[in-house]
Amino acid sequence: MKHIIFAILSGLLLAFGWPTYGFPVLLFIGFVPLLLVERHIRLSDIKWKKWSIFAYSYLSFVIWNFITTNWLQYADVFGASFAILVNSMLMAILVVTYHSIAKRATVNISLLFLMCLWMAFEKLHLGWDFSWPWLNLGNGFSEYFTWIQWYEYTGTFGGTLWVWLVNILVYKLMVKYQHQKSVKDLKSSGIVILAVLILPIIISLTIYHTYTIKGEQVNVIALQPNIDPYSEKYNVPNEDIADMLLRLADTKINAQTDLLVAPETVFADNVKIKELENAYFKRKLDVYVSEHPNLNFLTGISFINFITDKELVKKQSNYHNSGFWYDDYNSAMMLNASDEVQLYHKSKLVVGVETLPYQTIIKPLIGDFMIDLGGTLAMKTTQEERTAFHTTNPNLRVGPIICYESVYGEFVTGYIRNGANVLAIITNDAWWGDTQGHKQHLSYARLRAIETRRDIVRSANTGISALINAKGDIMSSLPYDTQGALSGTLTTNEKMTFYTWAGDYIARIAIFIALFVFLITMFRKARV
Repeated sequence: MKHIIFAILSGLLLAFGWPTYGFPVLLFIGFVPLLLVERHIRLSDIKWKKWSIFAYSYLSFVIWNFITTNWLQYADVFGASFAILVNSMLMAILVVTYHSIAKRATVNISLLFLMCLWMAFEKLHLGWDFSWPWLNLGNGFSEYFTWIQWYEYTGTFGGTLWVWLVNILVYKLMVKYQHQKSVKDLKSSGIVILAVLILPIIISLTIYHTYTIKGEQVNVIALQPNIDPYSEKYNVPNEDIADMLLRLADTKINAQTDLLVAPETVFADNVKIKELENAYFKRKLDVYVSEHPNLNFLTGISFINFITDKELVKKQSNYHNSGFWYDDYNSAMMLNASDEVQLYHKSKLVVGVETLPYQTIIKPLIGDFMIDLGGTLAMKTTQEERTAFHTTNPNLRVGPIICYESVYGEFVTGYIRNGANVLAIITNDAWWGDTQGHKQHLSYARLRAIETRRDIVRSANTGISALINAKGDIMSSLPYDTQGALSGTLTTNEKMTFYTWAGDYIARIAIFIALFVFLITMFRKARV
């Protein structure tokens, strides 16, 4: 019973340390009860130790995953169940792997392995086909962003490292207390824990209060049309959507407006790329832009491209039962006074909604399980490079981040390396209703601002649209489920942060260490 209580406690501590409702200090002790359970089982004489550890770990992580991400069920129950149960299973496997190493290595080596293995797992979640980095530990400080201003040097993996260091130190303190039963002998360990906990916060607060945002000021408007994606979005012609957006824009626009931003796939009635120029809604937008010659209009749009040459069929191309192939795109489009239409195609896709993972293996086994959230049910086609949109203002270059892409730190740095000095996030968070989903998604945008030191304009279909500065402050916002337009001023930045230049270097070092420890340890005889 004690093991069950400790496992539940770990799950609750991790869950109630999570944004946007939680207090992240709980993350620093969240793994301790579970580590104590693993140690007790490892040193005991019970049978089926690995299965016991897996069961208790799985319980902890299901609690954490369910409380923090159960809002996925409002889009799709199967998708939510899969994400929660499978992600919890993978996390539990990490603890079992640590258990195997702990039997063969010293305490410090095995705990170092666990910390590095966890970061390797988080890095995997940023790159593989079943990508789901929502619960990467570094994301847990997004509401307490004044604590992690040093993310401009480390990215979110600096936060993961911080969480694990404190958990390990507290765990070792607990084990030491169990042996000594004396508080006096624990003072030095307690001082070290406080130092590791508090010093990064002090450094961050110093950075926050001394950092100066410098650059050219640009005037922006974020549109929030508040369209119901389940009953309205895919049934309204693009021409009517254009009229709505322009009416909203008229409430805020002036001669000094540089950038107008509309949400992801707001033009949801699939447009053939080759026929874009002749589309009636596009002509309406062109007229509006011509009436405001300084304006740059960035909007989300759904494209389709029919493939006439079979040699051009890609892995992400879709086969229609009528006998033809086509590419389906979730894209960002930039219009301005120039004749060039700039496009970017979303490249970090939502599993099961926009992409079928490992389709050559999975599709023959279980068929096509793509989740229908309205519109065209098809795999999206991506592009290799991040695109920085150029504008009529020579001082403004915009990185168009589409929805889920904003969760990926190193991915977003690609826009900066390609010249973006302001970031625009276009998204549609309406699938989850008024839950933690859209709140967490907005909160994570703060992390991208700090990592890259770029101001962000965020246009969300149903909200929350916001303007975020390079320190992570939300300068202004529109409430959820509200139609409107948000105007304000952003500041450009031409400098690259260390993280923008180096990326997830902490994770890469962790992968090397974890692999090294695993290889030299697993062939040893168990110590206990």
